[in-house]
Amino acid sequence: MRTRLLAAVSVTAALAITATACGGSSSGSSSKTIKVVYQQQLNNSNKVQANFLAPMVKQFEKDNPGTKVQLVPVTASSNDYYTKLQLMMRSPSTAPDLVYEDTATINSDIASGYLKPLDDYIAKWSDWSQFADASKAAVKSGTDGKTYGVPDNTDTRGIWYNKKIFAKAGIAVPWQPKTWADVLAAAKKIKAADPSITPFNIYTGTAGGEQSTMQGFEMLLYGTKAGGNSLYDSDQKKWVVGSQGFKDALQFIRTVYSEKLGPPVEQALGANIGAAVGTEMIPAGKLAMDIDGSWMPNNWIRNGSKPWAEWESTMATAAMPTQSGQAPGKVSMSGGWAWSVPAKAGNPDLAFKFIQFLETKDASAKWNADNATIAVRKDVATDPTYLKALPTNKFFTELVADTHYRPALPAYTQVSTAIQKAMESVTTGQASVDKAASTFDNDVKTAVGADNTVKGS
Repeated sequence: MRTRLLAAVSVTAALAITATACGGSSSGSSSKTIKVVYQQQLNNSNKVQANFLAPMVKQFEKDNPGTKVQLVPVTASSNDYYTKLQLMMRSPSTAPDLVYEDTATINSDIASGYLKPLDDYIAKWSDWSQFADASKAAVKSGTDGKTYGVPDNTDTRGIWYNKKIFAKAGIAVPWQPKTWADVLAAAKKIKAADPSITPFNIYTGTAGGEQSTMQGFEMLLYGTKAGGNSLYDSDQKKWVVGSQGFKDALQFIRTVYSEKLGPPVEQALGANIGAAVGTEMIPAGKLAMDIDGSWMPNNWIRNGSKPWAEWESTMATAAMPTQSGQAPGKVSMSGGWAWSVPAKAGNPDLAFKFIQFLETKDASAKWNADNATIAVRKDVATDPTYLKALPTNKFFTELVADTHYRPALPAYTQVSTAIQKAMESVTTGQASVDKAASTFDNDVKTAVGADNTVKGS
């Protein structure tokens, strides 16, 4: 699940762009024309997906005479992209034929009736057997058990660190922290050695959307010693509130920003922090550590948004430790994206044919390599070419053994927003950890109903 931090766009603008970008895609389009919607970063510098799709469209149209694929990049922040997508899918007159879905929100769109089940298509598609079971589960409805998307990548998360900054601060590399305290100790040592460098970035706040929730909060929560893995109790089928683990994760965020170990608060809560981290702060040697995903090198490779030839010799990776080093000792989060067909698409058959074209072994291997994401096809994941495409592929692929996935439930998006609000309030100092946690509990109870919550440990 890749989450990008981009500037917010109003719902009013979303409606306007929806009408112009996709108007008439179902009712007025040719039977051999499909409109394909995906997210484009607002700073417009990272066009990895656009560069991948353009030649694929050209070849598909050549292989299928008379067909037309219209790419519709939607420039928006993560949360506003989801909003725009839902606005588009509500009506046959604006519904695209194919949409790029974050697996975190796919169940919400399923529950709203926006997506078409694909079971009849995949039953006739032999390549479906090559997709990993965990990735298949991420695109399956938790209610009717049907499949509503074809995953095209997953990801894992860890700590990126600058070896040169560490050496100047007297921290031995390779570095692998065993506890949260080790991470904070390294940040404090770096700050003391060179106050001009930001020691540590952990995403926070509402502007970051799912980036704050996953790269930030859940990388902490799922490694807590008390109440670990406690966002949703799958046995009781209830959302967890009042857990000590939740408070411990918030306290870590509060420590980072109250002790000025992270970016300035106004920057951390700004709309462009994600782009700044990948294309400015890290390449310029101004950020020592960053909790981020396997995809980060796509900023720095030759055709990336910020080509940086020295990244391989400068940057290294470490697993995020559990709170006090308890088993399994490290933690990661995984998400991913998938191609889905809207329920009101005008040409679903051709849309699925294009999905199959995008998801062959060779095409998937190229996309995963270009986008620095983890393969979802089993035959790609074991392919030596894929593993060698980036020097970090092996490290991030191995983290899959200790990774966690977000609850694939419609209410997750509301819970995620409540997490972001809690993070932001402790980042700014406007609320204590206890107050922020209490507000989160109330927000979750309001969203899902108090009867659908359970008190954590």
